Amino acid sequence: MRRWNGWGDEADHFALSEDAQAFLTERLGPSRPPRDATLEQALQTVPDSRLPAGTPFQTDVRVRLLHARGQSFPDWLAMRSGQLGPYADGVALPTSHDEAAQALAVARRVGALVVPYGGGTSVVGHLSVPVSDRPVVNISLERMNRLLAVDERSLLATLGAGTPGPQIEAQLRPHGFLLGHFPQSYEYSTVGGWVVTRSSGQQSLRYGRIEQMFAAGRVITPRGELRVGGVPASSAGPDLRELILGSEGRLGLLTEVTVRVRRIPAVEDFHGVFFPNWDVAIEAVRAMVQADLPLSMLRLSNEVETETQLRLAGHPERVRWLQRYLGMRGIQRGQCMLMMGITGSAVEVRRTRRDALAIAKRFRGVHVGKTLGKSWAKNRFRGPLLRNSLWELGYAVDTVETAVNWPKVTALMRGIEQAAREALATDNERVHAFTHLSHMYRQGCSIYSTFVWRAAGDPAADLERWRRLKTRVSETIVAHGGTISHQHGVGLDHAPYLPAEKGALGMDLIRAAARELDPDQMMNPGKLFA
Repeated sequence: MRRWNGWGDEADHFALSEDAQAFLTERLGPSRPPRDATLEQALQTVPDSRLPAGTPFQTDVRVRLLHARGQSFPDWLAMRSGQLGPYADGVALPTSHDEAAQALAVARRVGALVVPYGGGTSVVGHLSVPVSDRPVVNISLERMNRLLAVDERSLLATLGAGTPGPQIEAQLRPHGFLLGHFPQSYEYSTVGGWVVTRSSGQQSLRYGRIEQMFAAGRVITPRGELRVGGVPASSAGPDLRELILGSEGRLGLLTEVTVRVRRIPAVEDFHGVFFPNWDVAIEAVRAMVQADLPLSMLRLSNEVETETQLRLAGHPERVRWLQRYLGMRGIQRGQCMLMMGITGSAVEVRRTRRDALAIAKRFRGVHVGKTLGKSWAKNRFRGPLLRNSLWELGYAVDTVETAVNWPKVTALMRGIEQAAREALATDNERVHAFTHLSHMYRQGCSIYSTFVWRAAGDPAADLERWRRLKTRVSETIVAHGGTISHQHGVGLDHAPYLPAEKGALGMDLIRAAARELDPDQMMNPGKLFA
């Protein structure tokens, strides 16, 4: 059963070794485990529904509570404290496009605001229920989770928008296809959610971001149905798919998604490479990308993340053996770890491995084989479980991500980490900040930073500290010319910073599209823009 107040299944746990706990104490100081609310206590906070009698939505308090929040840090505090409100007044659970259209029509008839719900994995506040005198309903697409059609000649598949990652791949596999979109939220996030937040998967270097995969879609707007895409290419005016990509539920409900699929590859390997320092490591990955090597993934951890990952791995003896080997090869303190994915036919994989390792060697990289890569692949979607374990020990965690051109990468990465470390200095609290580059382009790359700090033990104090930290790092991103989000979207948390990126005229265009399709502004108000 899925956790109601955290990430993942209740039976799934990310155990932290004694060595890992000692590392956290060394970096941040001793912590105190919090006292979390029980589900029974949280259910007591759900008020009566304001929907008119006979409205065909579920109003059960448990159902409403389970759809009240996502996974942003404010959501996390709300869930752990048992104060998840405000709550939607009802939840619709359609199983088809037609049922979703009926649910939206009912919501409009009763004057309700609508918060679309997919997999519940948003980390930037997409699912927060607005405070309003009007009733609010969740339209959850979680039951719209089937493969609807496959066009084997065109390499297209049509899916219900609520289909999560594992079900997508399981339903495509008998046809010999895969989609290849693997965000860290893969186990729970949905194809519709990926589209409306412009998601990016871990192997985007091979498969592309979701905008390259999104071929067509059906959208129910308050004004009627909108169909976008459907042909291989077109010069007939603006591409309306771009309106839906990143729209975050402001324009309507995306109910069906047609994606471009690929044949299942014969071989997939992940290799570990260590570099002596950051400066040579980043030049090595830039050289690989700009050489157009057909890699599926490059994930470069900076020196702090490399140390953190090895200390939290829970295998101190193996790590000591690795460090002895790296030391003999001239790699010591300040080392940076690269995880390299290679996917394709056996011949392609051998050739790409040879070419990539030749570039790595030019930059003093040391190949350590596939053992670390196999471990990474096995645990690639378990990272969010660490948030549960850290919280239970008394530590808070959050992340930010952005993207810039290559000349700005190092300065922005250092700036983000420095801003985070300084954010809680007035409280005499330390922040452990570390970063990796996970999505590479010829032009630049994404920057993904994680922050760990001691929880205050009081929800209000923890929220205030988070706001201070989030503001400092977001302002740093904007000051360096980075996008406010590379892969998580805007939601509530990033909305204040979007105008700096889009400009006043750009924001007017976005708002105009929303007014045209949603004249009553009933769709996910407050998200993306105010």
